[in-house]
Amino acid sequence: MGLQGSIMQQSEMSETAPPTPVPNPALRQLDKMVGTWELKGRDFETGGPITGRMSFEWLDGGFFLLQRVDIDHVGQRVKGIEVIGYERKFGAEEASPDCTSHFFDNMGNSLDYVYDVTDDSITIWGGERGSPAHFKGRFSEDRRKISGAWEWPGGGYEATMTKVR
Repeated sequence: MGLQGSIMQQSEMSETAPPTPVPNPALRQLDKMVGTWELKGRDFETGGPITGRMSFEWLDGGFFLLQRVDIDHVGQRVKGIEVIGYERKFGAEEASPDCTSHFFDNMGNSLDYVYDVTDDSITIWGGERGSPAHFKGRFSEDRRKISGAWEWPGGGYEATMTKVR
């Protein structure tokens, strides 16, 4: 083929290459989550303590936020990872209109969520928007504390998360 043929082929490929995808700008609302957080809370039913840590970091490319969780929920250890973002399913041209996540833990659970984050609040819906299982919280003015509660039919817990790093 030779050098000239190779250059021509590269030029033709660059003209037909699809545009580079860009993360949904709404993801920037999640920037305030990046870091390590300490969790303290109390179970509604038993009054037992809930403690732990979670950390958030952006995956390369900025399309997804990764959360690592290590929580003691009234004596039961929950460790897991969660991937949060506007997913683009296999074969889809466009990303989902909702910020969704998939959580996997040490007990074999695989849970899906929908995130709604504003400047001063966060709502995490279990499964789908409007679900009776949800977390509703408020950010402190300095964005270093989130106070709220997880609620689901038959249970829930209050929680305060404080950014430590």
